[in-house]
Amino acid sequence: MFDEGLGRSPLCLTIPGLGNSGPDHWQTIWERDRRDCERVPLGCWDNPSRNVWVGRIDQAVRAAPCPVVLVAHSLGCLAVVWWAATMGEATAGDVVGALLVAPPDVDRTDDPRLIAFGPTPRALLPFPTIVVASHDDPYCDFDRAQDFAAGWGADFVDAGAAGHLNSDSGLGRWAEGQDLLGTFLNERASPLRRVTIGAAPLAPSR
Repeated sequence: MFDEGLGRSPLCLTIPGLGNSGPDHWQTIWERDRRDCERVPLGCWDNPSRNVWVGRIDQAVRAAPCPVVLVAHSLGCLAVVWWAATMGEATAGDVVGALLVAPPDVDRTDDPRLIAFGPTPRALLPFPTIVVASHDDPYCDFDRAQDFAAGWGADFVDAGAAGHLNSDSGLGRWAEGQDLLGTFLNERASPLRRVTIGAAPLAPSR
């Protein structure tokens, strides 16, 4: 749980996708290794309800004792975007930023569990956002991920060929992702240049 000794330091709320994040997923590792990360208990992991997930995110943000950073993976990204679309500008004061990793293309799928999260909202998000995408993600074409980021007004990070950026990708504790998280935790949410993880230095533009 969140350590009250952190004072007003942001709390990182991890928001998994379909099926939850297992023990080798970077979200789970962050929660285990960092005292500033806490999972949002979305529930109904295998048959998600968009309204339930949006409501659970809202409850978690409102219950947090400090501002939060939303750290979402896969379908959790769409839940965050729908939450922002539902709550509007009222969300901005509570959220330092959002790290959205491997958002799926719910508009081009036959999986009814994902279709329920469509159509993908395209409105600007009311808080600083970074979208991370992979060239060979089976759930979203790279150019579609770029389009999503542009529509949301988000900075975009090219993760190279890293699959769905999950446990199967072998990311471990995913140090590069934690560097991105630091742009919000250190209150340095300046725009990022488009970078390639692992092939170029990961640093914010000046």
